[in-house]
Amino acid sequence: MIYITGDTHGDLDLYKLNSKFFREGKKLTKNDYLIVCGDFACCWDNGEFDKYIQDWYNDKPWTTLFVDGNHENHDLLDKYPVVEWNGGKVHMISDSIIHLMRGQVFTIEGKKIFTFGGAQSHDMWHRKEGISWWAREMPSDEEYEEGFRNLEAVGNKVDYVITHCAPDQVQNGLFQWRHYEHDKLTNYLEIVRKDLTFKGWYFGHYHDDADIDEKYHCLYSKVIKLEG
Repeated sequence: MIYITGDTHGDLDLYKLNSKFFREGKKLTKNDYLIVCGDFACCWDNGEFDKYIQDWYNDKPWTTLFVDGNHENHDLLDKYPVVEWNGGKVHMISDSIIHLMRGQVFTIEGKKIFTFGGAQSHDMWHRKEGISWWAREMPSDEEYEEGFRNLEAVGNKVDYVITHCAPDQVQNGLFQWRHYEHDKLTNYLEIVRKDLTFKGWYFGHYHDDADIDEKYHCLYSKVIKLEG
């Protein structure tokens, strides 16, 4: 089985994965997956905080997968060796914690899933580069191109898309009462959206639980099961 949730922010939003709220989790095994849609922050300071977070996830009965958000130590993530897993590139944080890298297509539980993490921080004004903010929050040109190539290789057809931020049009339609600037990544995801055939697109970043329609889903506190 595959479950999906929004940002966890290290230990700030772990409550939603406790057995009191995520009761289904108690029945899962390491052959089942929980996907976090970015701002996971399990590799933040390479110290006691990371050990605590990683031990917490390692002790859970399921395997945790995540795309990166903007609030990650990207320099630290990039130090992990890149390996292939289920058809795409990953960073293996541990046997039970796996970073799904940008622009990859994975086959998980028989479902093809395209992943593309990253986002632009809107709070960087009070963060310090290399301490609480990293320029690698935004993808490189190589990552954008790799995403296009991998989608072309599967005929621009997948079952699901997992990102941290949303494409331009989805961002506009879902958050009309807020203002979010478009950027190179939301532009890229908009191009992907227009050319891609898929069943559902799941993202975090906006700290809300909302559906724009039957295809696009913003997650924050909810933990949902991926059906079909």
